[in-house]
Amino acid sequence: MPDPVAPAATIGDLSGRLADDLIKLDGELSEVDQLVTQAKSEATRHEARRAAAADKFSALTPDGDPKERLDQTASLVTLTKRAALMETQVDVLEGKRRALARYRDALVEYLAVMGGLDAAMVLPTSTSPADAGLDAADGADTPMPAAVSRLVLGAQEDLRREIARAMHDGPAQSLTNIVLQAQIVERLVARDPASAAGEVRELVAMVQHTLDATKSFIFDVRPMVLDDLGLVPTLRRATRERGQRAGIPVEFESMGQDRRLPMDLESGLFRMLDEALAAYLAAAPDRVLLVLDWADQLEARLRATRAVVEPPRSSDADAPAPEPHKELPPALAAMFEERKEDERQAAEAAVRDSIVELPVAKWREIQGRASSIGVTAELLLEGSELRLVADIPAVEAPAEE
Repeated sequence: MPDPVAPAATIGDLSGRLADDLIKLDGELSEVDQLVTQAKSEATRHEARRAAAADKFSALTPDGDPKERLDQTASLVTLTKRAALMETQVDVLEGKRRALARYRDALVEYLAVMGGLDAAMVLPTSTSPADAGLDAADGADTPMPAAVSRLVLGAQEDLRREIARAMHDGPAQSLTNIVLQAQIVERLVARDPASAAGEVRELVAMVQHTLDATKSFIFDVRPMVLDDLGLVPTLRRATRERGQRAGIPVEFESMGQDRRLPMDLESGLFRMLDEALAAYLAAAPDRVLLVLDWADQLEARLRATRAVVEPPRSSDADAPAPEPHKELPPALAAMFEERKEDERQAAEAAVRDSIVELPVAKWREIQGRASSIGVTAELLLEGSELRLVADIPAVEAPAEE
């Protein structure tokens, strides 16, 4: 078991670690770029060979040499398998390259922010009055609180752990199944070419499923469309795909002229709404609605609803209905009151069951994220509606010449 990473003692120590990570990332990105280039070249070569084999197989006549047809079938299956695996490898490598590039950009931003920290902002509470007179030039040697350092390192390790687990349970496992299926196809080709054709179709379907799962994984880690097109297209896709996977209708509406926001604000808003959407869908509502209202401020409302199931009403046919202005016997009056109370409690329980609440842990997480980026977060309608309000930065007018 590797030794735990010691917390950074100073701002300069943490900056040095981030800088070292940045250098390592640059090296890994260079290696991945080379691998992507090689994989694309191999994929192109295998695809060309597969296409040539397919043309050659199509040119064979049904009454031709059975051995030749068997050889061509085996060759076509093998080349199809290799071409599919190479295409999958290219997609996985490109996804890794994009993830590393975004991680690198984040490190650059963190280093830039830390370079502008003031010493007074990072002094621990135990700093003596004499030490409090340090000027900004000594900020790099200012001790960092151990809790802050542990928080940063813990967050990094949690992120890496989640990515590794998702890769192991998703694309990696699917690729293993593809290899096993390819081995089955390879054995069938020599014994029963007719059955091999069906297995080849199954292999292609597995490859396509793996590609779709890999794309979904990349979208969940960091949707590229968020950087390219902005918040509205990303949320529209997220609501559509999450709704389809859950089998629950999710409606999305954007009112007013949408616009691009600062990267940290767009990322924070998307992450809060997407995670809240996933939490609501996990509670199996009947319908979810997400509305963005673009005005002087951006207001986002995410609401989950469930139909109220009316409780069955008791039908005491033998019990006489009370007549107006006539006093009922005490026993009969008590029976009517008890029945009304039961129906009232059943109706209240049905209303409570119709409320889809956002989990408390998720709400606290959203509150913390919202406060960190200056977004107002409210939980309304007994937890069934999340409201986020963010200021839209004014667009600077172009300078006049």
